[in-house]
Amino acid sequence: MNTLRLTAAAFFMSMAFQAVYGQDSRTLKEVTISAGSFEASDKAKGASLTAMDAFTVAGNNADIALAMRSLPGAQQIGDRDGLFIRGGTGEETRQFIDGTLLKSPNYPAVPGMQQYARVNPILFKGILFNTGGYSALYGQAMSSVLILESSSLPEKSSASFSLFPANVGAGIQQLARNKKSSYGVTLRYSNAALYNTIVKQRPDYFSGPKYLEGDANFRIQTGKSGMLKLYTNWNSSDVGMRSPDINNANLLSSYQVKGKSIYNNLSYHDQLNETWLVDAGLAYSYNDTRTLSRSSAMDHERQIRSDFAQARMVFTRIFSGNQALRIGAEHFYNRDNGFSNDSTLLLTDNLSAAFAEAELYLTDNLAARLGVRAEYSLLLNKPAIAPRASLAYRFNDGGQLNLAYGIFYQQPSNEILYQNTDLKFSNAAHYVLNYTKKANNRFFRMELYRKQYHHLVKTAPFLNNSGSGYAQGLELFFRDKKTIRNLDYWISYTFLDSKRDFLNYPYALKPDFTTPHTATIAIKKNFQDINTFLNLSCAVATGRPYYNIRYNGLQLLEIADQGTTRPYSIMNLQVAHLFSLFGRWKQKPISGVSIGVNNLLGTKQVFGYNYSFDGRNKTAITLPADRYFYAGIFMSFGIDRTADFIDKNL
Repeated sequence: MNTLRLTAAAFFMSMAFQAVYGQDSRTLKEVTISAGSFEASDKAKGASLTAMDAFTVAGNNADIALAMRSLPGAQQIGDRDGLFIRGGTGEETRQFIDGTLLKSPNYPAVPGMQQYARVNPILFKGILFNTGGYSALYGQAMSSVLILESSSLPEKSSASFSLFPANVGAGIQQLARNKKSSYGVTLRYSNAALYNTIVKQRPDYFSGPKYLEGDANFRIQTGKSGMLKLYTNWNSSDVGMRSPDINNANLLSSYQVKGKSIYNNLSYHDQLNETWLVDAGLAYSYNDTRTLSRSSAMDHERQIRSDFAQARMVFTRIFSGNQALRIGAEHFYNRDNGFSNDSTLLLTDNLSAAFAEAELYLTDNLAARLGVRAEYSLLLNKPAIAPRASLAYRFNDGGQLNLAYGIFYQQPSNEILYQNTDLKFSNAAHYVLNYTKKANNRFFRMELYRKQYHHLVKTAPFLNNSGSGYAQGLELFFRDKKTIRNLDYWISYTFLDSKRDFLNYPYALKPDFTTPHTATIAIKKNFQDINTFLNLSCAVATGRPYYNIRYNGLQLLEIADQGTTRPYSIMNLQVAHLFSLFGRWKQKPISGVSIGVNNLLGTKQVFGYNYSFDGRNKTAITLPADRYFYAGIFMSFGIDRTADFIDKNL
């Protein structure tokens, strides 16, 4: 397990409870379009989610995407990266930072394991997690978008330090004296080699897992209302492991992946006059991923260098009555260059998009959002037109009914396009109906949805776009911050019915990353008298289908073996205690210790099965260890306190 994020998780746990219980509770004053969305913003009040709420869900290691798995719609996937939403693959959910795409949010993939987020969660103040029917301002995501809003100027200068058995981290945030600009730098290093000698892992790690990560940010206020923000992140990783060879019991197979990545994001927001706003963004990322695998079946070496760039601009025209019109355009550039054994992999794509969206208040209780998005891929040489529409009606008791419809296009993955570029956009039509009510620090949401997939990629008998599928279901969510003092909890339930005919499926099947029933609960308790904070999360789900799809003697695809995994259940616990190491200072720094256990009960997790080349042997895909433990110290303190220290100690 990646321990790089444990520091942020512990720190956010303490800060979240200080912030949450200091907030006032308010009800919605205006109709908001919310079909398919969970908004998690620092501006939100009452029972809605904040950024720190998401970060401090026990067991997520401060990974934003993992935190979203405690919300309805998300599948409990433990063996692959990404968010699997409403019957969609992990690639169908995209992450955006200040409007621009985060092309590779996770460290390079390791078979059968999750790799965690590259970006630093402490730098974001808002989250919009949309599980369907999202805005025309975003595209190339058939299932879901996770939109991150970076923080503006900090309230004050600060520094942080942390020490855990497997990682160490330090950072600063410096606010200028005129409070119109700031900069920050963070550095983190993680190496789980020592931990893995104490807590035995099922793969034999011969390298790492080790990660080095740094990031920097610069923010400056321009004029009265402008804000320019720069964020850069650079990191490297090395994971090497051995495991029993599934094709030969007397041998070991090995797998090693090394990755380097640079990500840069420049965003600008300003109010041009009383009626016009502008939002602009530039993003560039470079990823270098090298993998080497050896087994009795074959040896494989591969390296991909990927360049990605995006330019984006959005203008907003404000009208009376909070009505607005947004128009904008963006361009994506992607170039991959590499090899796979003796084959050259080369791919260049340019994708352009233009969009417009209007927010209208038809009556005091009725609002509409109408939009359209047009895209063109130079590589596919094909256009796409995607209409979007949402309608919201507010009842007198504060409840709200929301409808949403839209078509969402996505071009095939690069792995597919390496082999064939004569393909179409895949697309999904979303139909969403939900009801929400927010009052007295409680929030309830119920949602019905259906997705209809068209032109999914089929890999057999040859690459084509003849695939199709559907996903439909019901979701429930309830959050309560009032009933018990200093206790915050939420409960979610997801029912999913989905089938797909895609990739090498011989016919429409329930995807191996879906399950009909999923339920989660997240509990956060603040023991104010002893400055201690407790987080507990639980998730249960019915088993997932698994298949061994092979060619028979007639060279036709068939299912040689299939079944359903055992039900999934997990409980995660995290506890933090705050204290001050420098009690004589006027402004006491926040210090603390944090301990936690993921999969507290040691429940066996089975995510599927790997099969031997001849199909006779299969091994379960499970967690590297039954439990994961961590403990450490963290500190957060102001920088400009030299005078305080001198006055008190000299």
